[in-house]
Amino acid sequence: MWSHSFDLFPYAVQPGDSYWRLAQEYGISVDHIVAANPGVDPYQLMIGQTIYIPIARHNMPNNPAPSSECICMAEVQLSNQMRMLWEQHVYWARMLIISIAANLPDEQFVTKRLLRNPPDIANLIKPYYGEKNAAIFNQLFTEHLVIGAELVKAVKAGDSNAAARIEKRWYKNADDIAAFLSSINPNWPMRDLQKMLYEHLGLTEQEAGYRIHNDFASDIATFDKIEQQALMMADALTAGIVKQFPTLFAC
Repeated sequence: MWSHSFDLFPYAVQPGDSYWRLAQEYGISVDHIVAANPGVDPYQLMIGQTIYIPIARHNMPNNPAPSSECICMAEVQLSNQMRMLWEQHVYWARMLIISIAANLPDEQFVTKRLLRNPPDIANLIKPYYGEKNAAIFNQLFTEHLVIGAELVKAVKAGDSNAAARIEKRWYKNADDIAAFLSSINPNWPMRDLQKMLYEHLGLTEQEAGYRIHNDFASDIATFDKIEQQALMMADALTAGIVKQFPTLFAC
C-alpha cells in the first residue's frame, strides 16, 4: 500500500536512466521507486517507457521534471569510465564462467584478463582516494573475483559442502568491500553497498548455475539483469565521488 505522504508523477525513461540515477535526482530511495512501480523490471527499463516517481508532498516542486543543471565534462568522463569498467567486470566474469563450465582451453587467459579489472577500477579512484586506498580496493576486489571463480568450480564439481564454505567467504568479502568503501566516502552508505553487492553475487550465482546445467535461456536472461545491475552500481559510485568532491565537477 502506497504512503499517503507521497504523490506519484509519470516520468518517461531517458537514455542512461536507472533507478539509482532517478533516486539521486529526486532525493528519494531506490526502494521507493520500486514500490511505486510494481511489475516493472528495474533492470529492463526502455527509453520512452513511463514509470512513476514518488515525491513527498512537502517537497513537491511546481514542475517535477529533473533539474536542468549542467553536468560537467569531468563527470561525464568519470561516469563513462566507471560504466565501461563495470561492463568489463561482468562480461569477463561471464566469459570465465563459460570457460569453466565448458572446460575450454582459454580459462587461464580469460582469468588473466578478468584480473586486470580490479587494478583498472583502483586506478580510476586513485586520484580521489590516494594510492593506499586504491591498493586496498584492488586487493578486496581481486579477492572477490578469485573467490567467485572458486565457487563456480565447486558448483561444477558438485561439491555442495565446499560451495557453501566458499559462498560464505564470498559474502564476507562483499561485507569488507562495502565497509571499506563506506569508510572513505560517507555518500556510499554501507547498507546500500551491501544490498547492491549481495544482489550482484546472487545474480552471478544464478548465472553460473544455469550455465553449468545448460539452461541457456535462463542464463542469458539472468545476465541481462546482471549487466543492468552493474551499471546501477557504477552510477552509485560515480554519484558518490561527485558528491564528495563537488569542486572537481563544477561546470
